[in-house]
Amino acid sequence: MNVAIIGAGLIGKKRASSLEKNDFLSIVCDINEVFAKELAHEFSTNCTGNVKDIINNRNIDTVIVSVINKFAAQITTDMLLSGKNVLCEKPLGQNVEESQVILSAAEKNNKIVKTGFNHRFHPSMIKTKSIIESGQIGDIINIRCTYGHGGRPGMEKEWRCSKDLSGGGELIDQGVHLIDLCRWFTDKDVDQVYGKTYRSFWESNVEDNAFFHLEFDGNILAQCHVSWTNWKNIFSFEIFGKDGYIKIDGLGGSYGKETLEVGYRQPNGGIPASEHFDFADEDNSWVLEWKEFKQSIEENRDPIGSGKDGYAANVIIDAIYKSNDLNKPVSVN
Repeated sequence: MNVAIIGAGLIGKKRASSLEKNDFLSIVCDINEVFAKELAHEFSTNCTGNVKDIINNRNIDTVIVSVINKFAAQITTDMLLSGKNVLCEKPLGQNVEESQVILSAAEKNNKIVKTGFNHRFHPSMIKTKSIIESGQIGDIINIRCTYGHGGRPGMEKEWRCSKDLSGGGELIDQGVHLIDLCRWFTDKDVDQVYGKTYRSFWESNVEDNAFFHLEFDGNILAQCHVSWTNWKNIFSFEIFGKDGYIKIDGLGGSYGKETLEVGYRQPNGGIPASEHFDFADEDNSWVLEWKEFKQSIEENRDPIGSGKDGYAANVIIDAIYKSNDLNKPVSVN
């Protein structure tokens, strides 16, 4: 597979490191020449500051887009229209309209587009999905989840705190992962949302906190909170079924050791029987996601965490922002 990476920042480097031995990283592109040269040098390849060099290169068949949100939709669309498959980091464009343009381009050229939802490929998430599908905790009743960090000095000057560059704040940053996981685990459509966004601490024109409820078909409720004022990094995801529960804590690194607890409701009440799983500190999700993307291309099917999933998450995000503005629940169509 001949690969190009557009966006040579932290995520671009993670993606480059996740390529397999039979992949050829043909070129790295970034408008920041220093970033482009550094990443290209590390992986012994070429670099450019012009995306047209990739569009016009017919030998490149797959592109990874890891740029600032504002530029992702146009670049991804151009790559698809030039006949290349694309893995675009989350979110899939800044809003529903941009997501739809991307999907239309993929369909028009019969190419595959994947949203960068690497959280699906963490070991705790993979095991959780298997447990749910096996019926061990019964039908899902509700979900409770929290994701957050405390930012860093000068964060208010970064692109993530610019509405123009990012499209939103913490909701579109980390919230999109929670939304995607809720959709994946329930395998249900969201009927209605109610959400509130706040600028609590960071001086910017985007939210640093978002609280939202997702009401799924089948009377399943997910209660979610994402925050840039958590101060100590947190990832907590709890799923409650009719016969038991699942609790995920941590993602490794600064979020703490990744662990999974599965509890089984006792018919006569009392303390549930439980199992505990600990996972390696190394984050292998990027490698597994890349393998899945390649396999989906080979099999000509939608990947796990597809462009359609990215679009669906943006539909929900747009509805949450609307709910905040109207101060009432909003139906999701």
